[in-house]
Amino acid sequence: MRMIVVTLTWVCMTAFAAAQQLPEIQNREGVKLVVTEADSEPVLHLVVPGDASGDTMKILFPEHVTVKRQGSTDAEHLYIFRPGSNGQSVSWKQNGQSIGYERDFRGGIHMLARATLDDDGVVFHYELMNRPGVAYEMAAAVTDPRMSSIFHDVRLERTYVHHTDGFDLLASETPERLTMPLSQWLPVRYLDSYTWPIPGKRVNRRDDGITYYSKSRAVDEPMIATLSTDSRWVAVSFTRTTGNVWSNPELTCQHVDPERPLPAHGSAVWETKLLVFRGSLDQALQKVRAQKNDLK
Repeated sequence: MRMIVVTLTWVCMTAFAAAQQLPEIQNREGVKLVVTEADSEPVLHLVVPGDASGDTMKILFPEHVTVKRQGSTDAEHLYIFRPGSNGQSVSWKQNGQSIGYERDFRGGIHMLARATLDDDGVVFHYELMNRPGVAYEMAAAVTDPRMSSIFHDVRLERTYVHHTDGFDLLASETPERLTMPLSQWLPVRYLDSYTWPIPGKRVNRRDDGITYYSKSRAVDEPMIATLSTDSRWVAVSFTRTTGNVWSNPELTCQHVDPERPLPAHGSAVWETKLLVFRGSLDQALQKVRAQKNDLK
């Protein structure tokens, strides 16, 4: 009898687990935002209609959470994403067109993360609550949209930034990237300043083997845009303000990472948005200018 009870209990628990569904939402354009079981730690998958790959972007939500104490030159990672099923899972919650979760970090810092799917893209909202009496001069949660399929752009041929005289390719000042072997081009990071000073050394080959390129003129909008291979879709990351915008073209990721102070017994809130819609760069620019000041 005891064996029967245990067996029935296990069957009921298995059925209950199978009945639980991970969040999936869709907007009027047919763009989907999905949570899968591929990774324990928080990842969102974005799929545009008609993409045969079924996974247009993998968005680390976030890639890492980092703080720096007042008076210190060293950053502290509260969290770094680990792929696969070995990480710490979160309890996802869905409310209408929003998907989110909460988690605690060491030192008494609590984070709320929420992604809201609009008709033209996704707003990523982060809030850090600092319970102890330690003040941080900088806090950041870095959203990392890694683009595949129609947005993948290893040689930065379709990835743009905006200057006072209009759009220009992020890597326009490095034309040799188009013909050099990939083994020489990669690994690379390509950066363009917004509020931060332009580095004096514009090509920096670091000891870790990664080459950092910095564009010689600053952007006038905190945005970075990538056109799809057929130029029908555009993906644009932007925020209210940031130090710079940049990409790792091997992953074709877009970064516009804002930073905020995190006071003792206080909180910090910030948002970025990822536009994904059928349209042009000029339409994307209009959306950025109309929406960026609404972001926190």
